[in-house]
Amino acid sequence: MPHVLIIHEVEDYRTWKAIFDQAASIRKTAGEIRYQLLRYDTDANRIVHFSEWSSLDQARRFFESPELVEIRKNAGVKAPDFLYLHEIEHGIL
Repeated sequence: MPHVLIIHEVEDYRTWKAIFDQAASIRKTAGEIRYQLLRYDTDANRIVHFSEWSSLDQARRFFESPELVEIRKNAGVKAPDFLYLHEIEHGIL
């Protein structure tokens, strides 16, 4: 299953989260299936967005689209790092 891991700092978590939630329908339409949000234990404005996608090509097109670049700017996202990943194994212990 294709996944995307995004690590970024935001100016203000609440502002970012409101915009993130508003973008749920466009993320779903673009191919995002599910997601998790995590934050650094020492900084509430350092966010990790881990998501499952229908394809990495769709994810790249979405995250690199001018529309999403503008949304990130409005949400106060600082220098996001994107990792596009293929799952090779998962388990429960």
